[in-house]
Amino acid sequence: MMQGPVLCFVFLSLGLEEQVGAAPICAHGQAGCHSLSLPELFDRVIQHSARFHGLSSDLHTEFEQYLSSSRNQIGERKCHTSSIQTPNGKDIAQSLTREELTEVILKLLAAWGDPLSNLHNIMAHQQDFNTYSGRKALEMSDMVHQLKNGVQRVAERMQLLGMISNSLSRLSSTEVLEPPFPERFSTSDHDLLYCLRRDTDKVQSYLKILKCTILPEQTC
Repeated sequence: MMQGPVLCFVFLSLGLEEQVGAAPICAHGQAGCHSLSLPELFDRVIQHSARFHGLSSDLHTEFEQYLSSSRNQIGERKCHTSSIQTPNGKDIAQSLTREELTEVILKLLAAWGDPLSNLHNIMAHQQDFNTYSGRKALEMSDMVHQLKNGVQRVAERMQLLGMISNSLSRLSSTEVLEPPFPERFSTSDHDLLYCLRRDTDKVQSYLKILKCTILPEQTC
């Protein structure tokens, strides 16, 4: 006899394998699984985005302490994601179509995949940073891919329910934006971590707005 239920794949790579009673949870309702509702899927990506933003804020603060001269840095920030048209403010975000807002979220996440991987590689070989900071960079490098995959699963569910069109399929070929990366940290890297903190905050905010637009009956 099997010792406990077989775990199904929960929400792609979000690592959220849980059980409800005797039935494991899975995203697409396989036999013997508890299918996650759209509100549950939204809650999970929003929780994941909150963790992502928290880590980026922590790493930004740690880098400011490491390079105190950056605290006095002035002038316009240069973000490699600046070419992505993002709504400035809740009212503007709410005026976008569901497809447009979902596309903005996915573009922002796609643009940070390789930069975060490079960030971890640099920190891993630089003794100026403690191990804890390096682990945060590694966790964020994994998390951005997990979160992007999670948002894609939410989009797929919305498409199945007829809440958005199928126009998002073209995003798989979207050009990924990457910033130039040095071999060591410098004052210019303060911009990178500032931009990361800014963009993770945007992703979290846009996900909440998208949920409220799709599911107005939910508490927002």
